[in-house]
Amino acid sequence: MTSASEMTTGQGATDLRAAGRLAPGPGAQSEAAARAAVMAADAAARAAAVHIRAVTELNDLDAVYRLYDGIWRPDPKNPPVTTELLRALTKAGNYVSGAFDGRDLIGACVGFFSAPAGTAMHSHIAGVAPTALGRSVGFALKLHQRAWAIQHGVSEIAWTFDPLVSRNAYFNLAKLAAVSAEYLPNFYGGMNDRINGSGDTDRLLVRWHLHAADVVAACAGTAKLRSAVEERSRGAAIALARSEDGRPVAGSLDAATLLVAVPPDVEALRAANPECAQQWRLATREVLANVMADGGGVAGFDRAGWYIITRHAASEEQS
Repeated sequence: MTSASEMTTGQGATDLRAAGRLAPGPGAQSEAAARAAVMAADAAARAAAVHIRAVTELNDLDAVYRLYDGIWRPDPKNPPVTTELLRALTKAGNYVSGAFDGRDLIGACVGFFSAPAGTAMHSHIAGVAPTALGRSVGFALKLHQRAWAIQHGVSEIAWTFDPLVSRNAYFNLAKLAAVSAEYLPNFYGGMNDRINGSGDTDRLLVRWHLHAADVVAACAGTAKLRSAVEERSRGAAIALARSEDGRPVAGSLDAATLLVAVPPDVEALRAANPECAQQWRLATREVLANVMADGGGVAGFDRAGWYIITRHAASEEQS
């Protein structure tokens, strides 16, 4: 295993250069796009001081299971993944990667091919050890996944996240430039783990168009960010605000652009005040689910904790 301190430009920070030629068929993208994606992934891994590689050996797959178990602390009856499932996924040619700091696994990402066959992937779960937070390991993992997917003829990756978790909303919608697709109420049912608690598991489904100009820019570290303050100055209405005591306050839907607040740290709120956390779940669901059902969409997320919503979604066709 190559340690972070031993990595050089020649060696690369990922295993992607050894991944071979592009997958054949109409889903395959150009060699130039694949090379650019690999370069972006290598740069992100170096910045995070990790080595990222595909994980296929049984002991490494078991380490992924144990990493996730330590992060989520799930109900023993409902683990995020099992070693056996990971073994089957990799044997079938799906994606499991690990981020290593020396010999230590500090992050992992799991995905599998989805419909339409040959061109799409669903990213099921990704996690980073608490001791490695703040190093952009998650960003490096996603860029490795993107480059691997492009090399295998995939042009779109979809995944879900909890719309109340502000840092994940910013990461997915702003830093990665994924686009909203669907609001999914109580998607997983009760999970009863350390992160989700025992409440409803609403999710926002997003799609990552791997060759879109906004995604290419985001992967190069030049994401196009949107500001709630600027949107407000242009006439956006506050559809959901935060009160002084941290509760949701319904506002106005009378504008083409809406701002929807979320709590600063919903995970801490679930532990300290589950009743208030549930109020946020229902209030956010009321706005996001209804606006998206009427053809609206999430146009961005301000790091200060605001969704920027358009009442009539633009086409998801991207360059």
